[in-house]
Amino acid sequence: MADDDWQTQRARAVAHHGAELDRRRAAEAEQATALITAFVEDAKAQQLPTESLRARSYSGRSYRTPLHGWYLNSDRTIAVGDDGRYYSLLVPPSATGWLAGVTPQPERPRLIVGEGARDGESIPLEKLLAQRLKKG
Repeated sequence: MADDDWQTQRARAVAHHGAELDRRRAAEAEQATALITAFVEDAKAQQLPTESLRARSYSGRSYRTPLHGWYLNSDRTIAVGDDGRYYSLLVPPSATGWLAGVTPQPERPRLIVGEGARDGESIPLEKLLAQRLKKG
C-alpha cells in the first residue's frame, strides 16, 4: 500500500514538473518570438538584404533550401527567415537533399541560443539579433 502511495506521488510530481517545464518553455518561446518579430521589422526598415539560406549537413555538405532570410551566426547554421521564423540549418546528410535541396522546419526559438552546448557556444538571442542588425 505504501509503495502505491509513493508511486502515485512520484507520478504526480513528475507530471507537475513536466507541465511546469512545458509552460516555461512556451513562455520563453513567446519572448524569443517577440524579439525575432522586432528584428525582422528592424531589418526590413533598415533594408537589410536577405539572402538565399543554405542548410549544411553535419559532415559539411551544403544544401539548397527554399528559404530567404538572415544568418545569425558566423558558421551560418542559425537563421531567421524573412517569414519571421527561427531556423537551425544543420540537417542530416541526404543524397536526395544534395540533388533536390532540403526544407528545414522552423524551430521554437530559445532566449539563449546554444544553451547546453560547450562553454563559449551559447549567446543570448537578443545579443545575436542586435549584432546582426549592427553588422548590416
